[in-house]
Amino acid sequence: MTDRLYSVEQVAERLGLHVRTIRNYVRDGRLNAVRIGKQYRIAEADLEAFTGLPVPAPVRETVRRQRHAEVSSIVQVEAVGAELADRLTTLLMGAANTRSTEDEPLRIETAYDAERARLKVIVLGGLADTARLLEYMGGVLAS
Repeated sequence: MTDRLYSVEQVAERLGLHVRTIRNYVRDGRLNAVRIGKQYRIAEADLEAFTGLPVPAPVRETVRRQRHAEVSSIVQVEAVGAELADRLTTLLMGAANTRSTEDEPLRIETAYDAERARLKVIVLGGLADTARLLEYMGGVLAS
């Protein structure tokens, strides 16, 4: 048990209730609180006794955010025959299924329009993996 104190606003947010509802619970004596100046503070133990459940940690305490960058890109390749489009699609799907250098795997969608001889490639993923994938595409298209 900790000596953590919560404001009425924090308790309302955690319980999904309106702030006035929590203040009414405190004033009616249903929820124990300490008045500090003009504000109420609710002890973690009192909140647990009121709800009958352990107090969940706030989102910012449970999730440690790390800096993360993701690329969303659409590559349109003109004047591509069906054979080259199939070759590119196979290469990209194979590259996406190899072990990623980043936490998130690459997500790839391809669409080939035979009438216009156009291939669209949609890539979602990390910076390094996307750059590697685009280099592969450049190598195939340059040959």
